[in-house]
Amino acid sequence: MSLPRAKLTKNFPGCPVEATLSYLDGKWKGVILFHLMDGTLRFNELRRKLPAVTQRMLTKQLRELEGSGLVSRTVYPVVPPRVEYALTPLGDTLKPVIRALAAWGEEYVFCRPEGHELRDPSCAPAALQA
Repeated sequence: MSLPRAKLTKNFPGCPVEATLSYLDGKWKGVILFHLMDGTLRFNELRRKLPAVTQRMLTKQLRELEGSGLVSRTVYPVVPPRVEYALTPLGDTLKPVIRALAAWGEEYVFCRPEGHELRDPSCAPAALQA
């Protein structure tokens, strides 16, 4: 049985792009990192920023990001428990990558109520083509 892509972090058989994407593999990981770029967030703050994600999936994605060393998790011994998430120094190095993804999405993706569609750069107004 082969290892899942997320587990292949040492001696990765693919190219550097594939290796990097293995750390971001998951529907919510990039979005979680995007929101943590602004600073530390508690679990429920993240949930409010991602209303479409289930609690179980958010927990799973956060654990994987923590396991890969991109996100730190701090638990405070209070009742009720307070848990905060933040980017680690390694996670901070992904900020330019996440910003580039956000900029590309703002320029080339239409967000409509019925779904997303790519904007064809050749059909964009002249102001966007420059």
